[in-house]
Amino acid sequence: MLTLQFVPYSEINNLSSLGKIRKLLNLAKENKIVLLEGRLQKEEEAELIKTTMEEINRDFKGIELAVINTALTEGDPFSKLKSGFVSALLGNKQGFTILGPAKVIKNIKRDPNKLQILMKDAQERAVKRKHR
Repeated sequence: MLTLQFVPYSEINNLSSLGKIRKLLNLAKENKIVLLEGRLQKEEEAELIKTTMEEINRDFKGIELAVINTALTEGDPFSKLKSGFVSALLGNKQGFTILGPAKVIKNIKRDPNKLQILMKDAQERAVKRKHR
């Protein structure tokens, strides 16, 4: 069974950087795909990747991660000003982050109009388990 777990930003907002990383990584280790409202700080993202690499083993193959920033980067000066104001108010709560275990997610592709999560099919995972 595949589980998609939504994590509101308020659930991680008061955690330390390490607390945020542990929470997200533990959910991924439970084979859950996490949809996090908002995003981590750049330093936290880097630490998440570093911690993930340190914890890779026979059972945990790592994570796939994508950050979607909904901030407006193009447009007229008024739109940019409005987007900057919203960013200042919302901070890291703007946009969203999706992550999940690499043994379930093959790849996450983004383009301006859509997000595609390519899943490893059950047969592909079974073949890999058989060859362990």
